[in-house]
Amino acid sequence: MLLAPDQTTLRPSAEQILPAFVTRRMDEHHIARLQQLWGGEHVHVWTQPPAPDALMLVDNDYLCIAGQPELRDALARSLGAGPAGMLMSSVYLQEGSRQHRLEARLARFMGAEDGVLAQSGWAANVGLIQTIAEPGVPVYLDMLAHASLWDGVQSAQANGVAFLHNHLANLQRQLERHGAGVIVVDALYSTNGSIAPLHEIVALAERSGSILIVDESHSLGTHGPRGAGLVAAMGLQERVHFRTASLAKAFAGRAGFMTCSSRFKGYFRSSSRPAIFSSCLLEHDLAWFDAALDFIAAADDRRAALHATARRVREGLSELGYNVSDGTEQIIALEAGTEPQVLALRKALERHGVYGAVFCAPATAKNRALLRLTLNSGVTSDQTVRLLESCAAIRGELDVGAWSSTRRLRRDHAVGP
Repeated sequence: MLLAPDQTTLRPSAEQILPAFVTRRMDEHHIARLQQLWGGEHVHVWTQPPAPDALMLVDNDYLCIAGQPELRDALARSLGAGPAGMLMSSVYLQEGSRQHRLEARLARFMGAEDGVLAQSGWAANVGLIQTIAEPGVPVYLDMLAHASLWDGVQSAQANGVAFLHNHLANLQRQLERHGAGVIVVDALYSTNGSIAPLHEIVALAERSGSILIVDESHSLGTHGPRGAGLVAAMGLQERVHFRTASLAKAFAGRAGFMTCSSRFKGYFRSSSRPAIFSSCLLEHDLAWFDAALDFIAAADDRRAALHATARRVREGLSELGYNVSDGTEQIIALEAGTEPQVLALRKALERHGVYGAVFCAPATAKNRALLRLTLNSGVTSDQTVRLLESCAAIRGELDVGAWSSTRRLRRDHAVGP
């Protein structure tokens, strides 16, 4: 409480007298969820600080470039060279500016005509959907599509239509019901490491006359020729209308990017609210991404190491009875089920020095909470063995056989192909 300067009595602070429609929602979190469901332990707060030799599988720096000396040197040189740049909207950037040159480099890297840098992958996704959809336009989103894509639909006041994850027949039925619109998928899904059937989705978009957006946040840098992404790996650059990506993953920076035509870029810069009402990137941001792009394009050995580790870990977990069949790539979901179950899983692995990231509602469906293990190219063979031994050691205490994901795997095997 605060003491008023001209009074001797204490008065409640402004937040202590928030209206009921706010306090009700806060109570739902602090009382119903944190105290009652989680037993007073927050699912995202580690029980104890990680030890120096802890196996940290929570970082999206897939190619381990954040500490790369030549990249850090490029950043330091830019910071020491003078002013950081003008803090202004990218609307005011002139042709030939450093940001425009980097946008052109990234576009060539991905096999696109042009592109736009945004403040984040979130801003790129919201801004893009906002500028192509409008009220009444159906936007078809995979149920596991990133939250920013769903927020873009809300921003555009469009008609969001969900379809089952990677379920082509369900998408086809929705298209027949609602008509041509915008189809939105992730190339590689951040929840479970599954890959979208892009060839088939492109064909559906073309037959229905729909626009296709592919979010490459978790595949740009890690997949495709020189890391150009899964759309490039499948030779679909000319058939996908727009690609977006967060550069806070394999590029280890803080920005977003989208591919487009030069004509669309001119429209986007003057129509997208995130583009208009946010500042452009600064000189040291651009220096980092310039250097990172060169490094990533030449990092085939790190991409190979990442994929090899993902295969070994997935095979080992499957042999131990964990259901990791929903995905194939470097993001691995251990789906415990309820939030108390995933809390127990997180704590059990922490006791073995293994740290993952808890995903629960609203990041997942209710009672499909999971611990996400995010692999990177620096995970060693010894660390892989340690991870698998830890997962083997905790199976009994967690009753992995009773998890909903394990039961689902048994049902799938019983039904057969």
